Amino acid sequence: MEETMDRKSLLVMKLLHYFITDMNYNPVILQGAENEIWLENLDSDYKIVRIVSGYIHNEEQMAFDLFKTRKVMNKIKHKTFSWHMNVLSIYIDLGDAAKLHEVKNIDSIFIHDEKDFKKYPMVIEVFPDINKKLKFSEDGLQLFLKITDDINRKNKSDAQKVEEVFHPKKPIVTQILIVVQIAIFLWMTISGEFDFFINQFCVYGPFIRFGQYYRLITGTFLHGGILHLLFNMYALYIIGSQIESYMGKWKYLIIYFFSALMGSLFTMTFSDYASIGASGAIFGLMGSLLYFGYHYRVYLGNVLKSQLIPLIVLNLLLGFLDPTIDNFAHIGGLIGGILITLSLGVKYKSSNFEKINGWIVTGMFTLFVLYMAFIYA
Repeated sequence: MEETMDRKSLLVMKLLHYFITDMNYNPVILQGAENEIWLENLDSDYKIVRIVSGYIHNEEQMAFDLFKTRKVMNKIKHKTFSWHMNVLSIYIDLGDAAKLHEVKNIDSIFIHDEKDFKKYPMVIEVFPDINKKLKFSEDGLQLFLKITDDINRKNKSDAQKVEEVFHPKKPIVTQILIVVQIAIFLWMTISGEFDFFINQFCVYGPFIRFGQYYRLITGTFLHGGILHLLFNMYALYIIGSQIESYMGKWKYLIIYFFSALMGSLFTMTFSDYASIGASGAIFGLMGSLLYFGYHYRVYLGNVLKSQLIPLIVLNLLLGFLDPTIDNFAHIGGLIGGILITLSLGVKYKSSNFEKINGWIVTGMFTLFVLYMAFIYA
């Protein structure tokens, strides 16, 4: 019995070392889970890997384990906005009366030692180096110390990255944008030339097509009244501060102005009316936060579901119900914010391949919108 426990403990430690340090899996904290370890990597073909060290000796226990696995899997899917999720269950100790079952989205394997992975080609296809990585020159206490030290270092590194991304930074750019827009509104009001500024700088398709391209941006810095200004500036402070903190100041500026531009181009394309206000840019920031939150959904999943998505949907619905609201700017800004954030990338999450594809898609979308705004419309 002691020899069996040593084998199981050693194998579990090797598997943890491989999945955490080499494959970037993270432990999933589950209440009441005994003799099993859940690991998640939402970018892998197997988003969840279970290492089950408890002894399962018959079919009833196996059936219950599969039922429990599917129940927890559905909870994780709901929390992480994962429409499709494949799970790999690695059993370390199975009795002869317990048989592996073929279940949709759950691959189950029995591993007595690391050589057994060769029996499962679907696992080797996803983790081609697993046999090589489970071999160590150390043994005994030295091996346990090495594995423990490597895992601790990896966890510490991951924690530092998360801390770096989520540590609050002073929203200097957001504050400057707010001050500029308040100052413009005050100057318009005090100077007595409120209507002149609106007529001269608003987003209005016919004048922009005639050559007044500056209106695409200047109109997004104008507001039609104090409530319009206060509502937009409050939203900009709340959402902008987060994007500036998460994405960095330069990326934030690019996201803001690209979203504002896309909002104005959508207004040109789909509306015959003049438009003013920063809401297109603000919707772009919400789109950016949505994309960022999806990548960090382990940390922000509940915020996305309970706050951000309902906020976006509610405001879009209000825009469709109120004809005085330029909902086309909202939609254009939202799409623009998502696409430009895809192109710029999310720190520690986006690959170069994803960013290159993002720039290609964003470029094609921009050309299409420009064609619609200046030629088709």
